[in-house]
Amino acid sequence: MAGRGTVGDVDRETHPRIFALKPDHSWGPAGDPLHWDKPNIVGVGPGLQFAKEMAQRNPEVRIGLIPTAVGGSSIRVWVPSAVHPQTGTHPWDDAVSRTFRVLALEGGELKGVIWHQGESDRRDFSEQYSDALVDLVDRMRVEFRSPDLPFIAAQLSSFLDEPLPGSAAINEAIASLPERLPHTAFVSGDGFKHKGDEVHLDAASERELGRRFAEAMSELIQPE
Repeated sequence: MAGRGTVGDVDRETHPRIFALKPDHSWGPAGDPLHWDKPNIVGVGPGLQFAKEMAQRNPEVRIGLIPTAVGGSSIRVWVPSAVHPQTGTHPWDDAVSRTFRVLALEGGELKGVIWHQGESDRRDFSEQYSDALVDLVDRMRVEFRSPDLPFIAAQLSSFLDEPLPGSAAINEAIASLPERLPHTAFVSGDGFKHKGDEVHLDAASERELGRRFAEAMSELIQPE
C-alpha cells in the first residue's frame, strides 16, 4: 500500500484539490511518495492515482489523503497497542490518531478507506485472515462512529501465487469480504507487473491499482 514503484515526473504532478497529511500533521500538495514508513525504499503507491481519479469524478470536492501504511506489516499488528517490530511503529494506533486529529481539529469527513495488504500473512495466517479483515473493518467503523464507512480491499498480485504460496488463500479471503460485510468491495490483483523483484508492483501497476480503487469506491458510494 505504501508503494515501491519508481517515482517519475507524472507521480510528482500535484493537483489543486488533492492534499496529503504529512508526518508533522501539516497538509501539503499530494505527490509521490505519499508514505514515509521506509524512507530509503518508499515510492509510488496507489493512493495518489486513486485521489486523482476521484477528483476527476467529483469536481466539486477537495480530497485529503491520510497516509498510514506500514510496508511489510501483518494484519496482526493492526490492532490496538501492537508494534510492528521492523519499523518500531504502532500501525493501528498511529492510523487512528492521525485520522482523529483531522476529524476533530479540522472538521474533515472520513469518506472511505483503501487497503492493500496480506503478503506478510500468507505463510501462517491465511486461514485466519478473513476473520481478521472483518474485525479490522468493524473496529474502524466503531472507532470513527461510521457504521457504513466504505472500505475497499485490493487482492495481492496474481504473479505472487507461484513464488509465494498462500497468496491465493489470502486473495480468496479478500474476495469474500463483500459477502461478509456491507459497504465493502474488493479489487482484483490480476494483470499487474512487478518491478523486477517478483514482489512489489512497478509504478504503472500501482497507478492502475489506484484507478481500480477509484472505480470500486465510486460504485460503492453512489446513491442507492
